[in-house]
Amino acid sequence: MAVQLVGVIGAGQMGNGIAHVFALAGFDILLNDISREGLDKAVALIGKNMDRQVSRGKIAAEDRDAALGRIRTTMQLSDLGQCDLVIEAATEREAIKQAIFEDLLPYLKRDTILTSNTSSISITRLASRTDRPEKFMGLHFMNPVPVMQLVELIRGIATDEETYKTMLGVVEKLGKTSASAEDFPAFIVNRILMPMINEAVYTLYEGVGNVRSIDESMKLGANHPMGPLELADFIGLDTCLAIMNVLHEGLADTKYRPCPLLTKYVEAGWLGRKTGRGFYDYRGETPVPTR
Repeated sequence: MAVQLVGVIGAGQMGNGIAHVFALAGFDILLNDISREGLDKAVALIGKNMDRQVSRGKIAAEDRDAALGRIRTTMQLSDLGQCDLVIEAATEREAIKQAIFEDLLPYLKRDTILTSNTSSISITRLASRTDRPEKFMGLHFMNPVPVMQLVELIRGIATDEETYKTMLGVVEKLGKTSASAEDFPAFIVNRILMPMINEAVYTLYEGVGNVRSIDESMKLGANHPMGPLELADFIGLDTCLAIMNVLHEGLADTKYRPCPLLTKYVEAGWLGRKTGRGFYDYRGETPVPTR
C-alpha cells in the first residue's frame, strides 16, 4: 500500500513532532487541530526545531525548506478524508479519541489506514469503534519525536498483515526503528517505565528520599540520563497518572496502583514543565524541587 499524504490529528507536543519527522522524510502532511492558534504555534515550532537541526548540521537548509513546504494545516476534520494514512495524536482520553474517529469515518477513502499515537489505550477497542479494524494500528512515538529513535507498532486483534507491513515500511522511511508490541495495557515502553516513575513517587511519598536525592540516585547510581521525577515532569504528570490508571484497571494488579501523591499533584494542576510546576518549580531561572 502506497502512503504519501498523511493526516495528523492534534497539533500539540506529539502531533507537531510527528508532522516534523514525516515532512522531513518526504511525506505530504495535513495537520489538523480544533484551534487555529494551536496550528500556527505548531508550524512555528516545527520551523524553529528544523532551524536548530540546520544549525547543528543534522539537515540541509534546502531540506528544511522543502519539508516546511509539505506541511498544510486545517481545522476541518473532513479535509483528512483523502489521506492515505491518518495518525491520531489527541489527548490521552479514550472518549475523545473515539469521538474523533467516529467524526472522521464518513469522509475516509476505503483503503485509508488509521493509527493512534496512544501510549496505553487498547488498540483493539479503539479499532472496534471504526469501520476498518483490519486497517487500524497503534503507532506510538516517543517524546521528543524528532530526537527519539523508537516507534512502537501495536497490532489490534483484527489488524491485517498488509497494514502491518505497510507501517513497518513507513517507520523505516522515517529513519526510525520499530518495536512490535502486543496489544496489552501500556505496551512495552510505558509498561516498564511508568511503574518505575510511580515507584519513585512512592519513594518520595514515604519520605525515603527527597526529589533531588531520588533523581540524583537514579542518574548517578543507574546511569539514567534524567531522574524519574524530572522525567515525569517532562512527560506530564497527568499523562503519567492516566497511564498508571490504564495499567491498574487493565491488569487488575495492585502493584500498578497510582501513588496518592501523584494524584494529588494532578489535582493541584501541578502537571510538570507544561504548567510551570510539578516535582520541580520551573518559574525561576533554574528548576527548584517542590518537596
